[in-house]
Amino acid sequence: MHTSVTFKNLDPSDALRDYASEKLDRFDKYLDNPAEANVVLTVEKHRHIAEINVAGDRLTINGKEETGDMYTSIDKVLDKLEKQIKKGKQKVRKRRDASRGKARLREEGAISALESDDEPLETTIRVETIDYKPMDVEEAVLQMELVDNQFMVFTNAKTGQVNVLYRRRGNNLGLIEPMM
Repeated sequence: MHTSVTFKNLDPSDALRDYASEKLDRFDKYLDNPAEANVVLTVEKHRHIAEINVAGDRLTINGKEETGDMYTSIDKVLDKLEKQIKKGKQKVRKRRDASRGKARLREEGAISALESDDEPLETTIRVETIDYKPMDVEEAVLQMELVDNQFMVFTNAKTGQVNVLYRRRGNNLGLIEPMM
């Protein structure tokens, strides 16, 4: 990690510069690509302020701490940044897992819902991904009757929009076309 340390109202110290750089190196395991860190160490009367900005490929985090000792300020702001990085990684992981539709998580959820008789059963959502080609309405009707579904989602070849063909009462069909 490339680290630049700036001193304000404070004599530059190699010990503080090395301390901040060594502590920031532990974030390399959390960040995907090489990141750049800007450290600003300021002294105002009896306040020692450490401000750190870490900019990575897809992540930018900032932290600022103020104590009576510069080393303590650096430690506290780094703890704050570590929490922010972990929180950001968890969000990305949750979003990625949700978008992939983890079958394992759904199975575990269904099994745990079946095992616990005391709790009401949760509504489960089955996610299907289909590979479909654009087709006209007549072809969609034939496909729907062929597989005997209640509805069919398809891309209309004439309009290029997503349409929904559905079965109504009395074996009639309905078509939903979006207006744009």
